[in-house]
Amino acid sequence: MDFETKVIHAGVEPDPLTGAVMTPIYQTSTYAQESPGHHRGYEYSRTDNPTRTVLQTQLAELESATHTLVFSSGLASIDAVLNLLQAGDHVIAGDDLYGGTYRVFDKVAAHRGIAFSFVDLRDEAKLRQAFTQSTKLVWFESPTNPMMNVIDIRSVTQIAREHGALSAVDNTFMSPYFQRPLELGADISMHSMTKYLNGHSDVVMGALMIRDKEMKSPRKVWSDPDFSAPKTLYARLKFLQNAIGATPGPFDCFLVLRGIKTLAVRMQRHAENAGHIARFLESHPKVERVLYPGLESHPGHAIAERQTSGFGGMMTFFIRGGLPEARKFLENVKLFTLAESLGGVESLIEHPAIMTHASIPAEKRREIGILDNLVRVSVGIESANDLIADLDQALAKA
Repeated sequence: MDFETKVIHAGVEPDPLTGAVMTPIYQTSTYAQESPGHHRGYEYSRTDNPTRTVLQTQLAELESATHTLVFSSGLASIDAVLNLLQAGDHVIAGDDLYGGTYRVFDKVAAHRGIAFSFVDLRDEAKLRQAFTQSTKLVWFESPTNPMMNVIDIRSVTQIAREHGALSAVDNTFMSPYFQRPLELGADISMHSMTKYLNGHSDVVMGALMIRDKEMKSPRKVWSDPDFSAPKTLYARLKFLQNAIGATPGPFDCFLVLRGIKTLAVRMQRHAENAGHIARFLESHPKVERVLYPGLESHPGHAIAERQTSGFGGMMTFFIRGGLPEARKFLENVKLFTLAESLGGVESLIEHPAIMTHASIPAEKRREIGILDNLVRVSVGIESANDLIADLDQALAKA
């Protein structure tokens, strides 16, 4: 099936009991058993829920995954991956990451004894030099948040594989419609489903799409008298999903199933609008530079053309001046909402240094280019003309 058909039909069947076309919300915590240990596939909703099962099945189809697991937030899904590791293990991470990802790496996982190296993954030599005998995971985004750097996914995942490390790509910015990292060699594709997959700014949820593989040497932590050590990536992550319990409720799963049905048409409009706005901003006298992979001026444009089917709805730009000008501009937008998050049908705008990336130390922000005049834009599906007019009037007041 083509993608546009999958978002409507993949994994979704009429309810066998009533014939309901929409997947029912199984709002239950537990399930009756015919005999102790004998049930119909469901025993407790932290472990599995029928509404969640349909969502996970559909997401796997969209991303060419063998399995998908969903979590109560994007950060909960990232934490599940980190729980594959143990003290003494080493992670290579991209040097430009969402602030929440950096925080869970630097402030949480590091205190468990996991070491991190933050590397510009556009530089193959730096990536290869960063590997140690303890490297177990390479984690990155493409495009990156907020600097919109495009990473060659096929190259980075191949190098990780050569060193026996897992590779995980945060694919939130692109959605499975425009980019499918598993098809480019990644082991895990992570999404904050709060964003484009749901698309309506009313759910917080995360997902791990998995290309399953055999795992070597199960650790002692997996040795449980009541649980045989899981030997595949999916089995380990499924165990963690249940054991830690950061799972979404059935109503949230229902809302994402609803949102996914319009994913293809939404992403087409997001990208179309973003292209118009990027070109407008690039020619505006009060804008220093626009970072959008769809522009030929973007240094990663050729890689983006090769590994994506479109350029998405996210961009950043540098306004001329500094924090006073950026603040004045952001205070005067009307259609754009000044708020964190992204990927909803409405256009959002924010200041990374103060908002989404404030948890990154100031010196590191400056090092990777997150300056006080940087603005991040999530382009919605409104009229492009109206959005451009709004930006124009706000820039005039900056």
